[in-house]
Amino acid sequence: MAAALRIPAPPPLSGSPKCATNPAAVALPSASFPLHPLLWRRRALTLRAVVSTPTTSSPGGGPAEVEGSLPSFKHCFSNRADGFLYCEGVRVQVVMDAVEKRPFYLYSKDQITRNFEAYREALEGLKSVIGYAIKANNNLKILEHLRQLGCGAVLVSGNELRLALRAGFDPTKCIFNGNGKLLEDLVLAAKEGVFVNVDSEFDLENIVTAARHAGKKVRILLRINPDVDPQVHPYVATGNKNSKFGIRNEKLQWFLDAVKSHPNELQLVGAHCHLGSTITKVDIFKDAAVLMVNYIDQIRAQGFNIDYLNIGGGLGIDYHHTGAILPTPMDLINTVRELVVSRDLNLIIEPGRSLIANTCCFVNRVTGVKTNGTKNFIVIDGSMAELIRPSLYGAYQHIELVSPPLPTAETSTFDVVGPVCESADFLGKDRELPTPAKGAGLVVHDAGAYCMSMASTYNLKMRPPEYWIDNGAVVKIRHGETFEDHMKFFEGL
Repeated sequence: MAAALRIPAPPPLSGSPKCATNPAAVALPSASFPLHPLLWRRRALTLRAVVSTPTTSSPGGGPAEVEGSLPSFKHCFSNRADGFLYCEGVRVQVVMDAVEKRPFYLYSKDQITRNFEAYREALEGLKSVIGYAIKANNNLKILEHLRQLGCGAVLVSGNELRLALRAGFDPTKCIFNGNGKLLEDLVLAAKEGVFVNVDSEFDLENIVTAARHAGKKVRILLRINPDVDPQVHPYVATGNKNSKFGIRNEKLQWFLDAVKSHPNELQLVGAHCHLGSTITKVDIFKDAAVLMVNYIDQIRAQGFNIDYLNIGGGLGIDYHHTGAILPTPMDLINTVRELVVSRDLNLIIEPGRSLIANTCCFVNRVTGVKTNGTKNFIVIDGSMAELIRPSLYGAYQHIELVSPPLPTAETSTFDVVGPVCESADFLGKDRELPTPAKGAGLVVHDAGAYCMSMASTYNLKMRPPEYWIDNGAVVKIRHGETFEDHMKFFEGL
């Protein structure tokens, strides 16, 4: 069971913006306390998170906010006029003071709900499945919450399939993707009745074998590579002709003939494509959908009963926090709505980043500040081991301090780096920030997707704990790993 901490929260500032969320009840903890499994008794105290409407951004690229104004984009994390960073009305500094002294991930449970509801609202009137891409973030408590909201799951490994089943997802709302699915995992998928995407000739052969082992017919979708350029980083582009994913569209007939030859093992129910990730132009989805419904027309003409179109996921977010107007789930669905209705199809959508990324920040402490005479560095206790996107993709994630800087602090340009023994160990480069004091809190925003799920133990940095804010309480949703955990792998050898 997740452990909860009840932490003190400062009274709302007069004139502070409020949002229409439920009042959060919190209680004062003692000066020192264990993190789990204690649940603190409540003392009623109303807290409200900040609602956002467009305004201007700050010179540093973050949301500008003054007394009575609102941030330039919707976000569960916000700065108030007192200079502190808040998550759903709770000071992040107070969370830092309450939990164990190491880097950690901090989520808003309410923001996860709001992001899911945006997709559900966009899909109203359509037959649909929202399949959350577990690869983005595999925290069990988050998965259980999404499942309770009505979400399905998208899986790219056998262990993700096992985790989805452990989290209670309906197997008939799960989709098993991947270009190298293993036979034993396909057997489990066949037994459980999940959708399976066909990615290659050998994949089809393995699915047939798995169906025979399981004694069940497998519902399959053909993952067709539409050769559409998503205009994103090449590492996250999956729908062009150079990608390792999907079948070549000119080989469609071969696959249809192969499916026809295995009527006892395979039931072709749909077509699938996935263009890539961090996509910010929804017309790209429409271009792909036009191609895909044409393929569906061809497939139906050969007698197949095709019910599903899976257009994948990949919607981008405002990592720069500049208030950029980016496509919403409604914008995305509206680009394909008429095509889906015209063919009487069930639409499958596979959001990952757009469901979870902006619900979380990675919280660190400043170890110190240094210069080499050319560059200035803020050295923190977090690193590329816990959050590798900047090092791996050259990705930008917004960085800011948790608390007001000292009055004498000068603003300079810094690289924000960790202690890992690699020059690639940076969380952000050339960031204009007030010079922080030793021990000050610093956060990397939008860390909910492809951060903790890609974390490692390089340099024996143990993977961090995770918490979320739930109705004003800080709840631990994953234990941090320890050195003792590492040593257990060698016991008895």
